[in-house]
Amino acid sequence: MEIKHVKIDYLGHSGFVVSNGNGKRIAIDPYNVSDKIEKVDLILITHPHYDHCSIKDIIKLAKKGTIVVIPADAQSKITKIGEIEMQIIEPGEEFEFGTVRVEAVPAYNIGKEFHPKSENWMGYVVKISDVIVYHAGDTDNIPEMKKLSGYGKKENNFVALLPISGQYVMNADEAVSAASIINPDIAIPMHYGAGVAGTLEDAKRFVDGCKKLGLHAEILEKI
Repeated sequence: MEIKHVKIDYLGHSGFVVSNGNGKRIAIDPYNVSDKIEKVDLILITHPHYDHCSIKDIIKLAKKGTIVVIPADAQSKITKIGEIEMQIIEPGEEFEFGTVRVEAVPAYNIGKEFHPKSENWMGYVVKISDVIVYHAGDTDNIPEMKKLSGYGKKENNFVALLPISGQYVMNADEAVSAASIINPDIAIPMHYGAGVAGTLEDAKRFVDGCKKLGLHAEILEKI
């Protein structure tokens, strides 16, 4: 998918690569990625679970000087990787990567114990000029999502990547409700199809539910 100068590629499960017009490549939660994927400059990790903080995939995509952004409790896993730069962040913090601004935002479960709010795990808002990409991380429909609603419907450049599998995160119907609150210009389902949780049928149900509410939603094919 391309929006103006920004390209978004789906790596499968909750993994994406966002490329800006200056040739910088940003991976988010790569897991079981293809050997064909080119190296990246920045890797954003939402939390330390194996299907989001995958050492073998970080090694596959990292090059000398790649910055890997992580929550504090993923530090012991990342220190095993050589020639990268590690940066620890928590919800509410921001940093700049060239012309890209990245904000860490909360991601947690409500009524489940898989992703407690107390862990300070994250989603990310990636701002590349006038294009904004929100990767929700592993989360339920949480109150903090309301703060994102102002990004959409202005320049038609706000993309929300939302988990839809249920079990560990919100299910497809709950994700539709979250999308209606966030009000992105484009909603993309994730967290399915990797044998962890969720199926393509869940993704289709999410897209159909969004369309019934007049929201634009698409399923991206894995590269």
